[in-house]
Amino acid sequence: MRPYICKFPRLQAAGLPIWQFLGYLSLLFFCFATAARAAPHEDTLRIHAGINELYVKPVYYSVLEDPSGRLTIQDVLSPQWNSRFQSGDVTSGGKQAGNIENTESAYWLRISVHTDDYDEHHWYLEMFDSHINDLTFYGAGPSGQYTGVRTGADFPFSTRPYAYKNFLFSLHLKPGQTHTYYLRLKSSSKTSFLGRLRNEAMLSSHFQSEYGMLGGFYGVLLIMVVYNLFIFLFIGEQTYLRYVAYVLSCSLLFLSEDGLGFEYIWPTLPWLNQIVNAGAPILLLLTFGYYARHFLDAPQRLPRFDPILRLVVLFSAGLLLLDTIFIQSGFSFWLYLLPYGMLYYAAIQVYRQGFRPARIFLLAQAGVVISLIFLITRKLGVDFFNNAFTVYSMNVAFVFEVAVLSYALGEKIKSIKDATIRAQEKLVKQLRKKHLAQDRLVEQLHQNQSLKDQLNSELEAQVARRTEELRRQSETIVAQNRELLQANGLLALQSAAIEKLNADLQRDLQEAQTARVLSKEVDFGEFSQIYPDKDACLSYLADLKWAHGYRCRKCGHEKYCDAREAHARRCTKCRYVESATAYTMLQKCKFSIIKAFYAVFLIYTHKGNYSSQELSRVLELRQGTCWSFSQKVLEAMRRRRQAPDYDENEGWTHILLDATTTVEEDQAVAETERS
Repeated sequence: MRPYICKFPRLQAAGLPIWQFLGYLSLLFFCFATAARAAPHEDTLRIHAGINELYVKPVYYSVLEDPSGRLTIQDVLSPQWNSRFQSGDVTSGGKQAGNIENTESAYWLRISVHTDDYDEHHWYLEMFDSHINDLTFYGAGPSGQYTGVRTGADFPFSTRPYAYKNFLFSLHLKPGQTHTYYLRLKSSSKTSFLGRLRNEAMLSSHFQSEYGMLGGFYGVLLIMVVYNLFIFLFIGEQTYLRYVAYVLSCSLLFLSEDGLGFEYIWPTLPWLNQIVNAGAPILLLLTFGYYARHFLDAPQRLPRFDPILRLVVLFSAGLLLLDTIFIQSGFSFWLYLLPYGMLYYAAIQVYRQGFRPARIFLLAQAGVVISLIFLITRKLGVDFFNNAFTVYSMNVAFVFEVAVLSYALGEKIKSIKDATIRAQEKLVKQLRKKHLAQDRLVEQLHQNQSLKDQLNSELEAQVARRTEELRRQSETIVAQNRELLQANGLLALQSAAIEKLNADLQRDLQEAQTARVLSKEVDFGEFSQIYPDKDACLSYLADLKWAHGYRCRKCGHEKYCDAREAHARRCTKCRYVESATAYTMLQKCKFSIIKAFYAVFLIYTHKGNYSSQELSRVLELRQGTCWSFSQKVLEAMRRRRQAPDYDENEGWTHILLDATTTVEEDQAVAETERS
């Protein structure tokens, strides 16, 4: 086995083992790391001659988070809390300390400013974000005591030291000295601590240029609103009204974003300022989505994509409203990416379909996208080209967008007008062809009229000739009719005689059949000719049952109407329905009523001496059924003979009306009526 060879000959020569050297190195690294974790002090802002303004970068201030929100300036000045300030450029958890991340906490800023001996300008501190709800500026007086100036978006505009859209505080600097200032900030939305130091000369120049530029910006928006509103009133095109609503929502958004609305329009209504700040972006999303969809003709050109786009816009607006009222995440601007991205995608698809104004829409939105990148980085506290141009790039982009969209709207209306003119020209050509066709049709009608007149004259001559022929033929027909009338008279006499003979034969046949029935010589086939079907049997039974008139068995009423069942009768008073077989021999009969008629006939005519076997053979029924029915008929015949109105020569049909078998049913009905 080869011996281990040391890789560090110098350390081995010095007599230090490798593990001891690594221990010293780890201890040294720990000391440096501990020193690095110590709370750093912010850099001092130094004002030199020839400097008119300074951008307050995160390295120039320190931040202290107050989760309780109860610390006072005396607490912050104490060594216990003053040592906890953290430099603004130090990251914690991947995020810079120079940002408001927890909207429930209050934040303290500490800024140190040093001026040269020969600088005599008066300096001011400007905070860019005008939406901070509660802001207090503390500066030391001549006696060293700190006094505060409290203002913010939750307070009336008159609480601000200077009538300026942003928060502006005066710094009482003495030449050659270093002054430390404290700011207490409390905001309901996440923001960054962006500010700038300016002297009075630079501030005056900045006021003039800034307010002049903003005045021009709002002037352009006002001109666009008035111009497009008048166009809408003159031509009635709905697209111009949607465009006016979009520009007005843009104006409201910028009035809330740059603070001019709070400064000039609603300075005494901070609650209204909060509502406008929260609702203006949502209103802008809705109006822009509505305008862009109809400008691009998305409902017609993208019939499948447009419902999804409309749903996404409404859903995003709802999430924004929910975040504004309840969640207050501070990053709601990310919710605008999906609907705006889908609108941009819709514009690309419409442009591919040949809609030329869509290219101008894409160009206008490109500038807005670039300005939104600057706005998002500024909201996140990222130092990315933070200058006057990037701060007001959104205004420039929207002016460019409004102007370009106005031009695009005009181009769209022009394209619609051109399409209308082309359609009108096509219609004129079609009308000309129609007039030519009508002229040819009129000429053809004239020719047809002349042919019609010629044909009518020829037809009149033919009609005259034909009329003469018909007159001669009619005279012949009249003579023939006389002969036919005489023959018809003779045929009528013969027909009457034949009909009389047929009636006599039919009567004799009926009498013969009846006689055979009474003489017990008729079979079932001949019997079926007298009672051919169930309806004939029921009709005969109903006439026999109600021969003396109808009377309701329940209420005694004598008027009735037809029921659903054939030959059944319904009482018009109590609505009781009584069938033709109810309360007769045939009630609840289990076989054909025709066979039941024939069975009663056979048993009665043979005076009860007719066996159930023979009856089963004739009717083709089971013997048990025939025996039961025979017993029923015999019992009815016995009761009929005992009746006072019995006549020995009466027919067998009287047995059909025997209702004694329904006594039990009558008792059940009576009990039901009593209950």
